[in-house]
Amino acid sequence: MQAGLRADQILRDVFGYPAFRGQQRDIVSHVAEGGDALVLMPTGGGKSLCFQIPALVRDGMGVVVSPLIALMHDQVAALGEAGVRAAALNSSMTWADVQSVERRARQGEIDLLYVAPERLLTERCLDLLAASKLALFAIDEAHCVSQWGHDFRPEYIRLAVLAERFPGVPRIALTATADALTRKEIIERLHLQNAREFVSSFDRPNIRYRIAEKVSARKQLLEFIRSEHAGEAGIVYCLSRNTVDETAEFLAGHGVNALPYHAGLDSSTRELNQNRFIREDGVVMVATIAFGMGIDKPDVRFVAHIDLPKSIEGYYQETGRAGRDGLPADAWMVYGLADVVQQRWMIDQSEGDASYKRIISTKLDAILGLCETTACRRVTLLDYFDEPSKPCDNCDNCITPPQEWDGTDAARKLMSCIFRCEQASGFSFGAQQIVDVLRGKSTQKVLQFGHERLSTFGIGADLDATQWRSVLRQLVMLGLVKVDHERFNTLRLTEASREVLRGQRRLSLRRQVARPVSRRNERKDRTRVAANGVIGVAADAGAANITVFEALRGWRRDVAKEHGVPAYTIFHDSTLHELAGTLPRSLDELRSISGIGATKLERYGTALLEVMQRAAE
Repeated sequence: MQAGLRADQILRDVFGYPAFRGQQRDIVSHVAEGGDALVLMPTGGGKSLCFQIPALVRDGMGVVVSPLIALMHDQVAALGEAGVRAAALNSSMTWADVQSVERRARQGEIDLLYVAPERLLTERCLDLLAASKLALFAIDEAHCVSQWGHDFRPEYIRLAVLAERFPGVPRIALTATADALTRKEIIERLHLQNAREFVSSFDRPNIRYRIAEKVSARKQLLEFIRSEHAGEAGIVYCLSRNTVDETAEFLAGHGVNALPYHAGLDSSTRELNQNRFIREDGVVMVATIAFGMGIDKPDVRFVAHIDLPKSIEGYYQETGRAGRDGLPADAWMVYGLADVVQQRWMIDQSEGDASYKRIISTKLDAILGLCETTACRRVTLLDYFDEPSKPCDNCDNCITPPQEWDGTDAARKLMSCIFRCEQASGFSFGAQQIVDVLRGKSTQKVLQFGHERLSTFGIGADLDATQWRSVLRQLVMLGLVKVDHERFNTLRLTEASREVLRGQRRLSLRRQVARPVSRRNERKDRTRVAANGVIGVAADAGAANITVFEALRGWRRDVAKEHGVPAYTIFHDSTLHELAGTLPRSLDELRSISGIGATKLERYGTALLEVMQRAAE
């Protein structure tokens, strides 16, 4: 049978999908025929099928380099449910289990073997692979090879040994996040100079992007979760371990099922919390960026940031963990001047050389530009990855267009105040003092330094403190004002400020206005629209369909508990939505439902029909 025809059959019979999406067919065909590939595809775009199907088409065992044990377990469990012979080798296994997997590999009884890069690089594992018939190597999360990235794993660099030791075995490197610099690193470090590149759209249209000024981050977060995502799964990212602990405790104290995750917790607690997040419904994980890579949970309904990410790559990677099932999801973030100050300080204190600091500073400028832009967030985000796009009508700037104003005079007032305060006292001051002087506040500190006698005292009374902080934040972003970390985060003018002070440059700034809070019923409308467009639920789906869907979820939860696997390895929510919307009445009709392959049809078909019939009565 030709590789293409066999791939179509495997897609339909094993995984239960009627057709390939986007570039999947081209990638599968290329790798199945022995070609190397670099695949850039957004989270939820179907990367796994791009190596799983070629591994099943080709003779031998596919070897998947995976960075996390939890991901291996989930992938192996999902493949087992689909009838694929999959196994893993990792440090959580007993010696007897390791020996069993190795024996099966040598005997050709494994279709897909998942291995951590650390284990793969051992001589024992390399000898095992040399003694086995190999179909391909898949290097997942390939951006981990980049020393500029936030997920850098030094052992990934050593994976070039695969090209040297197994030159005839095709290799496919996959990632959801890679700018031009990272792509170049992946190609060079993994010896993929002859690989064909497949770059899919970075767009995740089901994700709504929202960014707001940080006022009281935890209270803002709680209101967002309560009003829009009560009882739903989500991830909250924080910069420090202390912030993770305090935020998780705050949310839990207000009735949110929230758990912490960071490297400071003991391994058993981290594993317990991660397993609860993966296997239970409605858990909110509060975490540092150490959490999330490789998490395959499809029904994460929101990703929130209460601290500014370090780069757009990091932001995209983290927000991409929401809505992997194609249903509506939210990427929500609050940030403020303190975030900018902290990130600048971290760059200044880093041990990298000047080139490293310049690149990291450029990446920080890009994420600040995304935060402050008045244009469509999605257009700005995709433009960073060199992908042209049009306004999306699904971000805060499109839904409630921000106001722009000529902030030149305000900027000159603020910069003049910084200059006058320093000139009068002989040293510089922080943001609070400058804002108080501008607004004419006779505080103890203002009177102590005689700043009430300055010409700039009270000249900014027309703006409130929040508005002045917004102006200052944008001036810092534009490089007109610098925060001096060595002098207690005081403010200094830069050389670039001269043009504005002399009237040679005008500034258009973003006006800080309160945005209306999105209502939960609006989100339900989004869910219905997305379901109609992506999944195929009938347009008139009503209460009866909801009842069937909930009955299917309950049945799935019981089966998953019985099998000891996450619920989504049985069926994704999208499959349950389609079942509830179409209500198939026979096994033949079930064959047309996306996500139900031959093994799952045989295993669960009759039970599904019974559950739907009872719920619809």
